[in-house]
Amino acid sequence: MKQQDIDDLRQLIDFLKAHGVAEFDLDRGDLKIRLKFHEHTAAPAGVSELARLLAAAPAASAHSAAAPAHSVPSHTAGSAHAAAAPAADPDAGLHIVKSPIVGTFYGSPSPGSPSFVSPGDRVEKGQVICIVEAMKLMNEIEADASGEIVRCMVTNSQPIEFGQPLFAIRP
Repeated sequence: MKQQDIDDLRQLIDFLKAHGVAEFDLDRGDLKIRLKFHEHTAAPAGVSELARLLAAAPAASAHSAAAPAHSVPSHTAGSAHAAAAPAADPDAGLHIVKSPIVGTFYGSPSPGSPSFVSPGDRVEKGQVICIVEAMKLMNEIEADASGEIVRCMVTNSQPIEFGQPLFAIRP
């Protein structure tokens, strides 16, 4: 191999590692390259570190939210703190219905017909709440929880991704 080829291979390896690629195959005529990287054993430590940070986050956010209230004049401190509390939890307790597939969102069975559901409607688990078109197939999406539709998070004919939030339901 030429020095330039070795340098190119090193750049390729660095790129693949930086982007977390586990395996790579290249086949160009008489040149065949197969790279396979071993997974690092540090992943469980990263997960435990994330869990520790998440557990500490509510305490830190509560402390930082309380700190500004102390610097506010006393006649407004109570109202500022009271206004911050409801704003912090507008979606607390809501169940989010996510798209199980990639496709196009439709809120009604056909153009011009009424929507399956609207905000304020009561739905039961298993009730059809929308359609996602994928590869010319119309897939009925059912509510995976019973409750009241609080919000629709997408618009009609909008392209959607797997796992994208579609509806918020208050159980």
